[in-house]
Amino acid sequence: MIKAVVFDVGETLIDETRIWSRWADRLGVPRFAMLGLLGGMAAMDRPHGDAFALLRPGLDVDAEMAAWAADDPDGLRENFDEADLYPDVRPAFAELRRRGLAVIIAGNQPPQAKAALERMDLPVDAIYTSAEWGIEKPHPSFFAKVAEVAELAPAAICYVGDRVDNDVLPSTRAGMKPVLVRRGPWGYLGSEKPEAARHATIVDGLETLPDLLRPA
Repeated sequence: MIKAVVFDVGETLIDETRIWSRWADRLGVPRFAMLGLLGGMAAMDRPHGDAFALLRPGLDVDAEMAAWAADDPDGLRENFDEADLYPDVRPAFAELRRRGLAVIIAGNQPPQAKAALERMDLPVDAIYTSAEWGIEKPHPSFFAKVAEVAELAPAAICYVGDRVDNDVLPSTRAGMKPVLVRRGPWGYLGSEKPEAARHATIVDGLETLPDLLRPA
């Protein structure tokens, strides 16, 4: 029986459209080019960072983020806030908890993401990031840490994410129940992969999770 539901962040809980649009503005390229290239990276199973190399060969992304912070210290820049939260997140979380399931957020995110999520006052039991753990998906140690903080056997945990490579396959190998949400380029494209149907339950939004995991 599933006792805890653990969620990825980007394009699972957070709509990253504004983030990537701001990146396009920062780099001085059309937003369509940035968003299109990200879709291309997803289609070719390449990391999203490769989009930067195509748009600005030789770009030092860390140095650019530091310069951006100096230029716009009070702006969101590459970060997110409440306005980026998908509208089905709060009601899904609340209903999962009402049905007795623990709700945990744990994804590949930089240090500031935890504070951003905490400011939203979401109905969750805990929030963790790869930055604080020093481990990133898809490494098996990340999912071992998920089981550790949930204080549950992997079989009692459902991991929800938008990527086959980072979420579905490694959580399956860890012994968890994976759910793939069809949103964001990785989610839509990944849902067509045979391994997604083989290993995961595929959903179009989070509102179906309560009945899927703990029917009323």
